[in-house]
Amino acid sequence: MNPFTEKPDKNTPLFVDWEALWVEPYDKHEVDPYTRTRIILMTGTEFENVWFGHQFSRCVRDNDLRRRLAVLRRSEQQQQKLLTHLKPADETALEHTIGYEQLATDLTAHLAARVESPDVKNALDFALLEDFDHLYRYADYLDATTGEKAEDLVGRYTEIMPGRPTIAHHRHPDDTIRRPMLAKKPATIDVLAANVITAAEQQTMNYYMNTAALWPDETGRRLYQEIGMVEEQHVTQYGSLLDPRMTPLQNLLVHQYVECWLYWSCAETETDRRIRKVWQRLLAQELLHLHLAHDLLREYEGKEWQQVLPDADFPAPLRLESNIDYVREVLANTVYNTAVREDYADTRELAQHDTFAEYQHTVNTPQKNVMSHAFLQQYIGEHGQDYRFETEPHPVEALQDRTKDNVSVGRMGKAK
Repeated sequence: MNPFTEKPDKNTPLFVDWEALWVEPYDKHEVDPYTRTRIILMTGTEFENVWFGHQFSRCVRDNDLRRRLAVLRRSEQQQQKLLTHLKPADETALEHTIGYEQLATDLTAHLAARVESPDVKNALDFALLEDFDHLYRYADYLDATTGEKAEDLVGRYTEIMPGRPTIAHHRHPDDTIRRPMLAKKPATIDVLAANVITAAEQQTMNYYMNTAALWPDETGRRLYQEIGMVEEQHVTQYGSLLDPRMTPLQNLLVHQYVECWLYWSCAETETDRRIRKVWQRLLAQELLHLHLAHDLLREYEGKEWQQVLPDADFPAPLRLESNIDYVREVLANTVYNTAVREDYADTRELAQHDTFAEYQHTVNTPQKNVMSHAFLQQYIGEHGQDYRFETEPHPVEALQDRTKDNVSVGRMGKAK
């Protein structure tokens, strides 16, 4: 499917009334885990489009263009509000957090397995192990505070065990910047992946930022605070992959194209018939948005969509599904890595005075204040071992011990 050659339904409204804007939330006890994660993904995608539209408008002097951007943005806002409220009120913030980290794990793994650019793949594989570890930390916190097992929330599709330990994630900002995609004709899947993952991680960063301030106890507040800072690193990393040569109107077109692909993917893969109708309805609106953005590009820059997206035929749909084998392979091969400027290095081979070691010393001293570690130590002290859901022993020997939280892997020397 090429969305540029599809004619939008003239009966599709840009704006709907309040009744149409309100859709019954899913039942948290019955929802498929990947229906939940699709909703989180598309909520974040819509937020990215809305926020991009605001920033674009603030840099424009032409009020006629600003009005047309405002029309697009208002329609996107309605879509985002609809999606946000598909989450039921009885699903706690921590339960929803498990959904965020399952999405981060399986979305990242899916995209990493499909992209063509080595730079994009390496960035995805690198952050994958960090989001995977966040899932483990939050799952232990969920069990400690409610007794609820995160394996039930993720449907046992995603393992819950240590990744690269969260204490090892904290890096100097200099080491969060990647090489942008500057190929004359980048692969469409690479463009899609970089834009999708940037929006998804940005949504996670914002969710944790807001949740931390509302959390009732210090442990939870500090855990969300710490992991939220890692998500900031991820957003910086993924955003730096995007092509900086694109004009705002070209970027607007790409944003709408990405949304079309995602809504089409959701409609193609959704298992809940009621929610599938939501995806189909929003896809119809998004096709209209895409053509409006194309009209603006043609009018203001004299360009056609082919000059921005030479190959606009949709690749196969994005599928949120189990990626246990892929995650295990990346764990076994890259768990000791950290970022060094635009590249990666094994921390066991880094000098103690490098940027990574110095930043680690700055933010992680004293170690007892690093909540991702301190909480796990406390949990293990009370329960005798950590909480995990593993299909077989951990692929990294240093992370198999369930009676001690490892703080060396991916951080300093060989694990002890």
